Amino acid sequence: MVGNRGWKKFFVISLFLLPNFIGFLFFIEIPIVSSFFLSFTQWDLISKPKWVGLQNYINLLKDPEFWAALKHTIYFIIGYLPTVMVLALGIALILNKKINGRLFFRAAYFIPVISSWVAVSLIWKWLFNPSYGLINYVLSIFGFEGLAWLHDPAWAMPAIIITSIWKDLGFVMVIYLAGLQGIPSTYYEAAEIDGANSWKKFTNITLPELYFVIGAVGLLRGIWNFYKFDEVYLMSKSAGTLPIFIYERVIGTTSPEFGVAAAVATILMVIMMILIGFYVRKVLKW
Repeated sequence: MVGNRGWKKFFVISLFLLPNFIGFLFFIEIPIVSSFFLSFTQWDLISKPKWVGLQNYINLLKDPEFWAALKHTIYFIIGYLPTVMVLALGIALILNKKINGRLFFRAAYFIPVISSWVAVSLIWKWLFNPSYGLINYVLSIFGFEGLAWLHDPAWAMPAIIITSIWKDLGFVMVIYLAGLQGIPSTYYEAAEIDGANSWKKFTNITLPELYFVIGAVGLLRGIWNFYKFDEVYLMSKSAGTLPIFIYERVIGTTSPEFGVAAAVATILMVIMMILIGFYVRKVLKW
């Protein structure tokens, strides 16, 4: 009887998981495997795929545009991830206190998260405009010379990083707020009895209690932004990342190179797997 109940429970659970499993299989797993095999071919979507072995990978290693795109991708992650995590934590700590208008500020910080990237990119393109943008105008008030921003390869990526931080700050802040509200207040009360100041309570209670939250947020935001495409494509081609490189090899050309694009996607996936493995084994374990 117990065995029958177990099988019924397993069947019900499997039935609920089946739609998600089918979606994962057809829209993620099969495309990944197909892309891997496609990376060893030369294919323009019209003619029959031609097997070229490792030639696509060899050509990529000799392609300066590929290395430039990889550098921009890493540059974005290094500039974006630590900054958004630290700023969001600071804001979450402030908005977790009983201050006037905290509900308003929580909503205000979260509004950019639900905004369209098209609208956000257009607004920030105007703000970064070298001729009539608000940012250069503010810099001129303080006696600084305006920058070309999105038109300058040296400043295009910092501008995109600033925009991405502004848009994603509210999402990370909400996750931190959930983690902060899960810390028992008795911990802080006991620390106050022992004479601990605000810094000691932060380093000995808040941070240790948020270790897993910080680690999980860092992992998820890192994975998501490693494939950053929208704002880079909409704001400036001067800071092309690997997803932009793939797009230009398939859509933005009259001679599509699906094999090369698949090779880049495979390299990107391998890099992500290595980084995730290191992160999980070292950072999250610690």
